[in-house]
Amino acid sequence: MAMTQTAARASAPRVTVTVKRLFGHESADFVVMVSMVFFLVIFGLVMVLSSSFVGSALGNDGNFFATFFRQVIWVLLGIPMMLVISRFPPRSLKKMAPTLFLGALLLQGLVFTPLGITSGGNTNWVNIAGLTGQPSEILKVAMIMWMAAILADRIDDVEDYRTLVRSLGLGVLIALSLVVMGQDLGTMGVMTLIALGIVFLAGARMSHLLTVVAVIGAGVAFLALLSPSRISRIMTWFSGCTEDDYLGSCWQIVHSTFALGSGGVFGVGLGNSRAKWSWLPEAETDFIFAIVGEELGLIGTSMVIVSFVVLAVAMARLVRNQPDPFARLVTGGVMVWLIGQALINIAVVLEVLPVLGVPLPFMSVGGSALMSSLIAVGVVMAVNRHDAVSVSAPPARQRSAR
Repeated sequence: MAMTQTAARASAPRVTVTVKRLFGHESADFVVMVSMVFFLVIFGLVMVLSSSFVGSALGNDGNFFATFFRQVIWVLLGIPMMLVISRFPPRSLKKMAPTLFLGALLLQGLVFTPLGITSGGNTNWVNIAGLTGQPSEILKVAMIMWMAAILADRIDDVEDYRTLVRSLGLGVLIALSLVVMGQDLGTMGVMTLIALGIVFLAGARMSHLLTVVAVIGAGVAFLALLSPSRISRIMTWFSGCTEDDYLGSCWQIVHSTFALGSGGVFGVGLGNSRAKWSWLPEAETDFIFAIVGEELGLIGTSMVIVSFVVLAVAMARLVRNQPDPFARLVTGGVMVWLIGQALINIAVVLEVLPVLGVPLPFMSVGGSALMSSLIAVGVVMAVNRHDAVSVSAPPARQRSAR
């Protein structure tokens, strides 16, 4: 017993030294950002365990913890990868960006091969050697890095729309088209938001952005009208649920509302959700926020919202204080992605938006989504480290020669 206590006391300073070595010289905004990510991931694991054990038992031969253990594995893989990527030189990340973007486009194209999987009406999954994932999640990270790399070299010409069209138009169009061809309008919407956010942060004219928004909005409306299920969702959102719709397009959102409403201020207690007992589909994925509201009440949902707000403020301050264009645009792009997607997910659960199939970052079940989010945070950490060399700065050899 004494030896165990001695070992525990000896290990505590080691952990402290390691944390100080990683983050001791970083800015307060940097530390707050990383802290919020860790908090959301850990909180997400708790809610995944609570929300998934019923569905996990039904789909995994009675194993209540199968989904939770899979998510834990992704966390144990994702966090070390995030920390490793955070040590990459920003200049190397910028050089790698075009290759990564091309690879992500090719990977997204695999959904249209025999490796592709259709789920929920969307063909946006692949199964490679028994591993299933969404290539579009990787494409989000790669597109952010590629757009930031391109615009960083043209930062003084961004106000000219011809510069944007020539440098970004084809690549962004191909990326969005590959996702749209898989019928995943939710992901396409998030990627469009990312692209517009990066271009805005680069200094594009608002009139040009509004024109793009109008064109994309018309295109999304047209694509939505081609799908009877999406028309049903939109009409339900506009006109409300009828008795005939209850067992169809209204089921998910009605039971999501029931779950949120039954939680009250303090919730029914962690693990005591009724909605997860096969009443609320996707309880551990797109609608995990509803389970948070049911089990932990207004206090729990407020914790989630405040965490994302704090994360947004920390990342926005990093953007504001970052002099390097590439680092600024990468940070801003990841911020728009994570915060924008969180807002969309929460808005769907609150019936502010129709059901779009967008997960809650860091919390919803999903290996590819979690890994991509953590990788993106790792890239942001890499370009905002205190010792990160500006990509726009001349190489060290040239500076010393001067």
